[in-house]
Amino acid sequence: MSDAPVMPIESGTPDSFQYMHPTLRKNYGQWAYHDRPRPGVLHHVSNFGDEIWTVKAASPRQLDILTLREICDIADKYCKGYLRFTMRGNIEYMVTDESQLEPLIKTLNDAGYPIGGTGNSVTMISHTQGWLHCDIPGTDASGVVKSLMDELIDEYVAEEMPNRVHITTSCCQINCGGQGDIAINIQHTKPPKINHDLVGNACERPSVVARCPVAAIRPAMVNGKPTLEVDEKKCVCCGACFPPCPPMQINDPEHSKLAVWVGGKHSNARSKPMFHKLVAAGLPNNAPRWPEVAKVVKQILSAYKENANDYERMGEWVERIGWQRFFELTGLPFTKYHIDNWRGSRNSLNQSAHIRF
Repeated sequence: MSDAPVMPIESGTPDSFQYMHPTLRKNYGQWAYHDRPRPGVLHHVSNFGDEIWTVKAASPRQLDILTLREICDIADKYCKGYLRFTMRGNIEYMVTDESQLEPLIKTLNDAGYPIGGTGNSVTMISHTQGWLHCDIPGTDASGVVKSLMDELIDEYVAEEMPNRVHITTSCCQINCGGQGDIAINIQHTKPPKINHDLVGNACERPSVVARCPVAAIRPAMVNGKPTLEVDEKKCVCCGACFPPCPPMQINDPEHSKLAVWVGGKHSNARSKPMFHKLVAAGLPNNAPRWPEVAKVVKQILSAYKENANDYERMGEWVERIGWQRFFELTGLPFTKYHIDNWRGSRNSLNQSAHIRF
């Protein structure tokens, strides 16, 4: 055998079958039925009589090495080392011996990992990278997630919502967190402040000009130095110019605010996919716990839980009762800037690929 190291194949995601639990691999596509014995547990039975129980536990999202070792030790003890992470950061443990189910659940609860999220619940919140990895954030998306889930963990465990509630957080208005039943992101309300002395040395100006989605940035000369200027009438304060050019500072402790959006979804189930719409703006970017954001989200969830029909997603509930009734039930203030779905909004929402000079 060669002593040369085995190099990874970087042409895409690895084949998941090699990491799959043997019972899942054996019965892939051959399941007779599945049920949910209790919140947080799924039970699958195959056509061949094999059974497997999946226990879903919440994770802290950002994991240190000691937490990872603890998670893996639990898998070694009860699941022959098999576990998987979902796209929302849940941990799924799989056992084929039912007698191991309750001891596994007790161990997870004792270690501080809540069990839930398999039914109609507030699911684990998906988020962008925030201060940890991203070069553009106006807030820390992962911090908002931790603060919110501390407040909402009972809804994750109890699974008593009308339908699943997908919450997303994004650390800027580019919103790579995606559409959600409830979405939280930052809003910069002022154009960037430019340090003209640094732009020429720190920024590749053509790249910055190309990065602006509304063609609001153009080259300029200030005090004999090459720099950039912003057409503030076009600027939408998205912050896309800041990563390739840090001297174009747009984060502001006073004017960068958090906003809450409602009604988005990706799925085609029962109704077509929807864009979420703004329902609360101007919330302070108040780290490290963001209590004002948590208050608004809990108001929305309380009204939805009490008034929506069974299996009605949040956007479907709002479409049924109307936005006026939504604001009445949630107690949120309504202004003329909130809902913009009339035909002429194509221009104000910039829903066209056409750049207006």
